[in-house]
Amino acid sequence: MRLKATSDIWWKDAVVYCLDVGQFHGTLEGLTDRVDYLAGMGVSCLWLMPFYPSPRRDDGYDITDFYGVDGRFGTPGDFAELIRTAADRGIRVIADLVVNHTSKDHPWFQQGRDRDSPYHDFYVWANRKPPEKPGDVVFPDKEKSNWKYDRKARQWYLHRFYSHQPDLNVADAQVRDEIAQVVGYWLDQGLAGFRVDAVPFLLEPMGMPKGALHDPHELLCDLRRFMGRRRGDAILMGEVNLPPKDQRAFFGDEDGDELHMILSFNVNQAMYLALARGEAAPLARALRSLPAIPEDSQWANFVRNHDELTLDKLSEAERGEVFAAFGPQKRMQLFGRGLRRRLPGMVGGDEDRIRLAYSLMFSLPGTPVLFYGEEIGMEEDLSQPGRMSVRTPMEWDRVADQRRDHESLLMWMERLIRRRRECSELGWGELTILDSGDGAVLAHRVDWQDSAIVAVHSLAEEPRTVRIESKEPLVDLFADDELKPSRGRVEVPLGRYGARWFRARRRGVPLPP
Repeated sequence: MRLKATSDIWWKDAVVYCLDVGQFHGTLEGLTDRVDYLAGMGVSCLWLMPFYPSPRRDDGYDITDFYGVDGRFGTPGDFAELIRTAADRGIRVIADLVVNHTSKDHPWFQQGRDRDSPYHDFYVWANRKPPEKPGDVVFPDKEKSNWKYDRKARQWYLHRFYSHQPDLNVADAQVRDEIAQVVGYWLDQGLAGFRVDAVPFLLEPMGMPKGALHDPHELLCDLRRFMGRRRGDAILMGEVNLPPKDQRAFFGDEDGDELHMILSFNVNQAMYLALARGEAAPLARALRSLPAIPEDSQWANFVRNHDELTLDKLSEAERGEVFAAFGPQKRMQLFGRGLRRRLPGMVGGDEDRIRLAYSLMFSLPGTPVLFYGEEIGMEEDLSQPGRMSVRTPMEWDRVADQRRDHESLLMWMERLIRRRRECSELGWGELTILDSGDGAVLAHRVDWQDSAIVAVHSLAEEPRTVRIESKEPLVDLFADDELKPSRGRVEVPLGRYGARWFRARRRGVPLPP
């Protein structure tokens, strides 16, 4: 892939920013007023959490109308103005696609409770409650079963999440047509794609007759082909929290014809284990375990997202280490498998460690994803229930203060984003883990075409110097420094929780400023 062609595959070099409309600035109109803030920071893709009509028993993920805008956030006209303004500032907009289930108040479900209704088959029903095994329930603090009895239908309906969110029957052709119609509608309104919620639950549903889904992945293939016809540059970014060996299938294996991007939960969890131990090995192992992916596909890296910080892919002992380091109190934990904290709270506001984590995440091969407020070091509010502890109102007073302080986290984050957008190697290149000779230091190199980025990060509090392999001089991308090789290695001094990025200097290849 040559540089001139990469702009078509924009998601491999994007900087994604996820937000809740209501918590960010109240309404769609308020969000539009803050688009310049996002553009000035360097954001190139805005990810909207659900803004559709909803009783909001699950913060908007319980939807009653897939084609509407919740009146609390504004009107379809306000949405159109947001899209227009974002496009003018060079920002694409994607939104959550939540089609694993609906609200129980959705007209489809209310009509489907009548067995003679054409909407009855939109959901998964059973005359007798099916058997269940331990671990099937996603939210064990709220639900005891994945099935709930409906008195009107005189049947049990499936809900993999909350009982007020009945699962859609994705094996039904009419349901698939409706999903495609929803996607087509929002693409016509200007969206550039979707973050697909709970993809494995969508493709591997339970409670259906054997053979109901001949090829579960066909749904994603069909959806991607449909999107390609409607808008060629639209993307599907999937929530696929599975072991690495199982994730590749959701890209479409060699064909690359399903999801364009997958959120890299395994790398995220390994990063927290590495931070807790002060050792690079867990993260290095996770990076090496990632499968090769199709050329147009991409990993989406993140430090925090809008849910709990899930640690379910770690062993029980490893999870205990992370809990002890970053959330020792029960009120800081959720579902026995995650933390309901933001990073600054976990590290006691230590800005060196905060900057280390974000520098590390941005330097990994893939596309960086930010959750609103991370750029100013927002902390959690544990007085809020469940996941809402990290979905608190954006702190605009802090933004105002930090914009006037050139050494603030916000100003540093803007420089980090700008530099990442200038480093296409990290979106397209091939990763090599380098031997740093120090267990607390992760050094890696990403090569693409005629250039290479080298990043070195220390997970230790004490300053140190490491020697890493490089036959070329390394030009510091955040400081006025150039390191010369000696006998094929370069000495890299690192401060407290030090983080450094370099570009290799090669004869005849000009370097960006």
